[in-house]
Amino acid sequence: MPNELPERVDGGLGSKRMARSYDRIGAGYSRTRVADPRITALIDDALGDAQTIVNVGAGTGNYEPHGRVVTAVEPSLAMIAQHPAGSARVVRAHAESLPFPDQSFDAAMAVWTVHHWSDWRAGVREMRRVSRKRVVIATWDSAFADAFWFTHAYLPQAGALDAANFPPLDELIELLGTPESRPIPIPRDCTDGFMAAFWARPEALLDPDTRANISTFAEIDPGLLQNAITTLRGDLESGAWERTYGALREQASIDLGYRCIVA
Repeated sequence: MPNELPERVDGGLGSKRMARSYDRIGAGYSRTRVADPRITALIDDALGDAQTIVNVGAGTGNYEPHGRVVTAVEPSLAMIAQHPAGSARVVRAHAESLPFPDQSFDAAMAVWTVHHWSDWRAGVREMRRVSRKRVVIATWDSAFADAFWFTHAYLPQAGALDAANFPPLDELIELLGTPESRPIPIPRDCTDGFMAAFWARPEALLDPDTRANISTFAEIDPGLLQNAITTLRGDLESGAWERTYGALREQASIDLGYRCIVA
């Protein structure tokens, strides 16, 4: 049972790219990547009555449900170091080789992480293996690659990169059998500063500290990113952005392809 598991173990080889990326960029992650309570509520609802949870690719502990017994799995030491006091115990391991017996938990969850795994299929199979009741995965549908104005008009390379990294939604659904796919609307004032969270707040993307905690930007050629930011800054100063996209500021939330898959 989870309460008999070690506080930390090193398990598997798996998601080395994920660990390296966040060891490099994740030192200030907790400053700008704060779990949004509305997204937290959606994920908590998806977990149903599960009481014991393994949070795979847990990062700094965002989106861990309260009032349940949670075991966090995370390979990056930089992310583990930012877990707040009193949060879930951390097992240092990779999604592709979870160091737990079969059916150790009621549920397995993974939020904004599957696209970082070296072998997402192996990781999802591991989630299924260790869970008794359900699997909950928050991810993104690459069919929406052109839906966000920044990747469409300013940095299409970022949209192409994400489309290549995220699991094709139909393949993920096929692997999980017949799951439910629930939309995750992104609020206008989303507190979790991933790239598309700023769909109505373009000024935020001008902030280097904000950009530093967006993993997609860490994989983009710095020159391309700087050119995109320079162009965006110019369009904000001239009013061009406002004329084209300003109506977005009036919307409370938007569907940009983020999905909660519940199996």
